[in-house]
Amino acid sequence: MMWSFFSRDSAKDFPYEIGEQVQGFEHHSIWSLHRAKRKNSNEEVSVFVYEISKNASEAKLELAKASVKRLKTLRHPSILQFLDSLETDKMLYVATESVEPLGNHINQLSSEGPQKDLYLAWGVFQITRALSFLNNDGNLRHNNVCIWSVFVNASGEWKLGSLEYVSAVDGNPMPPVKIPPALEIYDPPEKNEPSKLKASTKCSVDMWGLGCLVWESFNGPLKVRSNLKDIDVIPKSLQSLYCELVGALPSNRPNPADIITRCRKPGGFFRNDLVDSLLFLEEIQIKDKAEKNRFFSGLANHLDNFPDNVCKHKILPQLITAYEYGDAGSAVLAPMFKLGKLLEEADYQKRIVPCVVKLFSSTDRVTRSRLLQQIELFIPHILPQTVNDQIFPQVAHGFLDTNATIREQTVKSIIHLAPKLNYNNLNVEVLRHFARLQARDDQGGIRTNTTVCLGKIAPHLHPQVRQRVLVSAFIRAMRDPFPPARVAGVLALAATQQYFLLSEIANRVLPALCSLTVDPEKSVRDPAFKTVKGFLGKLEKVSEDPSLRETMEADVHTATPSIGNAAATWAGWAVTAVTAKFYRSQSDSSRPRPPMTGRNLSKPASLEQPSSSSLSTTTSSVTSMTSLEHESNETSASASDYGQNDWDNENWGEMDVSGTSQDPSSPLAAGTSNNGQMKAPSALGEVKDGWDNEEWGSLEEDPVGEDQEEEEDEQQLIVGDTMKSNELSTNIGSLLNNCNNLSPIRDEQQLQEHHINNTTNANWNSDSWADGEFEPIEEPLTGNPKLDEARRKREEKKLQRQRELEARRSQKGPMKLGARKL
Repeated sequence: MMWSFFSRDSAKDFPYEIGEQVQGFEHHSIWSLHRAKRKNSNEEVSVFVYEISKNASEAKLELAKASVKRLKTLRHPSILQFLDSLETDKMLYVATESVEPLGNHINQLSSEGPQKDLYLAWGVFQITRALSFLNNDGNLRHNNVCIWSVFVNASGEWKLGSLEYVSAVDGNPMPPVKIPPALEIYDPPEKNEPSKLKASTKCSVDMWGLGCLVWESFNGPLKVRSNLKDIDVIPKSLQSLYCELVGALPSNRPNPADIITRCRKPGGFFRNDLVDSLLFLEEIQIKDKAEKNRFFSGLANHLDNFPDNVCKHKILPQLITAYEYGDAGSAVLAPMFKLGKLLEEADYQKRIVPCVVKLFSSTDRVTRSRLLQQIELFIPHILPQTVNDQIFPQVAHGFLDTNATIREQTVKSIIHLAPKLNYNNLNVEVLRHFARLQARDDQGGIRTNTTVCLGKIAPHLHPQVRQRVLVSAFIRAMRDPFPPARVAGVLALAATQQYFLLSEIANRVLPALCSLTVDPEKSVRDPAFKTVKGFLGKLEKVSEDPSLRETMEADVHTATPSIGNAAATWAGWAVTAVTAKFYRSQSDSSRPRPPMTGRNLSKPASLEQPSSSSLSTTTSSVTSMTSLEHESNETSASASDYGQNDWDNENWGEMDVSGTSQDPSSPLAAGTSNNGQMKAPSALGEVKDGWDNEEWGSLEEDPVGEDQEEEEDEQQLIVGDTMKSNELSTNIGSLLNNCNNLSPIRDEQQLQEHHINNTTNANWNSDSWADGEFEPIEEPLTGNPKLDEARRKREEKKLQRQRELEARRSQKGPMKLGARKL
């Protein structure tokens, strides 16, 4: 029993499982390098092995033992990290962090392009820093600096190793004899010229080695010492320093501390984005909050130029730590999510997802805003169950946020969330919020983007819900007083045309589109005409060949429709427009906006500022539209919520909203008087679940005839006659000014504006295209001489006014969006 104890193999107690050997290193060291793993955790490490039995030389064994001793006692971020060691009768083992020799690693850098110079600067800086520590702080010489004494870990950091020949600076200045002989190529010239040894300094030998390392970093391993004269590949910012390092006179070689100072100055070799960023992260604990915010805000722009291994293993862990345990704030999110894509899926689930879930529960608006802006970077990696149970409930709060920027970003985020949402969250909750935003939000940009988003998520909706919702929602958008919202409705109809039944196209879509062919804005008319032609062509094809109906309606009831089918049809232009980008509102632009700090954020200015794009068409925001001042007073007063069972009857929300709208193009702007009181006949109704059964509004419907202006006058006469029968007044002017069914029309200028408003914003009922549903225009108009005379005078003035307008328009060109009609 006792003999068994003393005779057992002590190597079994070494807690590392030694793997394959790293080839090439054994020719430049007394050690052989092996890949290995920690037995209890499978953590990757490196093990240096010295075989005592094969090397009978006592001098080699002493060098190996000296190397282990130095490695144990010298601790520095740029010196190889010691983990464990074991000495037996046959072997000597030294375990370190997982590394590979720079001589092998340097060959992988040749194809990295612009990243190479940044990375080499960081590597040379680290070795210079290690030598400064040895020479100046430790009063030691390394005596073996070259490409084979430097090792690279998983983070891309260069570590100084091979400490076999370390000696004190006050000892013999003669460089030691090296084993194996291949290392003698790195000996300084004074080794062969003893007369120059008197001029040696404590760092001159290592500075010669550093010069060799610089040359090898850009040219590969040194074969012949005379090659050191070739400096063409070395950067110009480093050439003068390099010449000093490999100078023949030892006293002229600089101190490593001076090298760092010189090269860190502006324009120096060590002054670049990668070195600056990594040094900041090393010192982040002593930086104040303002410095951290500035650093993290600009970091994302530089990450593309950094090596992947440095980003993944060096920068990303420090970003996560800085957010979880420091005061880095939400500025760290953008670079953190950008680097998250470098992780394996398992690592992402372990390191990033818990952080994301925690962040979404934050009540800080700045954090929420940054999360929504970066959502496309991390949502693809999150499991659907996590999205539905933990993330979407938090995101949904943004639909009701009082800050317009948060509401807008929440709408846009649904594009990325939709593929992973379950039936209830997508087809009920999201659509309920979309209906409210499209109908009631006071920001035209948000109403526009809600329509765009609905068009984008249409393929993910349930077929029955999609068929019931899309047409009603897009037709509502086409009646919005904000021109980009009308454009979005038209484009969305065209982009989702494969989801509509042909009968629905003929009875609902085309009539609604035709009304926009006389829209006052050309940016609305152009896509309307194009879409009308497309839908008519589709109907015409089916008329010529009825067998095509099944093909045309193939995607209507399909749960996973073919996206390519839409893009290949006439509506491909609209698909591109809708999927290209959202309407750019003020929150997306580069113009200054109030800072969002904490929860008490001030509401930003109206999103409807001039913009360079609205979908694929160029539009301008409407800050003042006269026609809105005369919108109908009797818009529906319902404030009901939106349930899943009442999407028909075109009840995609209601055009009113409680409170006073700040946006002149919002539906509320037309329904409020000068003192801010609502003109609607009743206050907003009680909030209920589900859609209410009221119609879109109580505006008198304009029949579509050949002479719309004449019918408009006839409607006004009907109103006048009705008011007369109610004995309100006999004066036609007071009748029109006190009318509750139509906007007051005091002069011909208001008559034109009222006509535009009715054309653009009329609240159509879903059955308004059926026969007999129009308001009667018949005999009561005759037999009243006062009304006939008033009608005749108005017609004369109208014709005269139209001639004047045509003359002015021909002189000034097309009316610009947002201009007030004269």
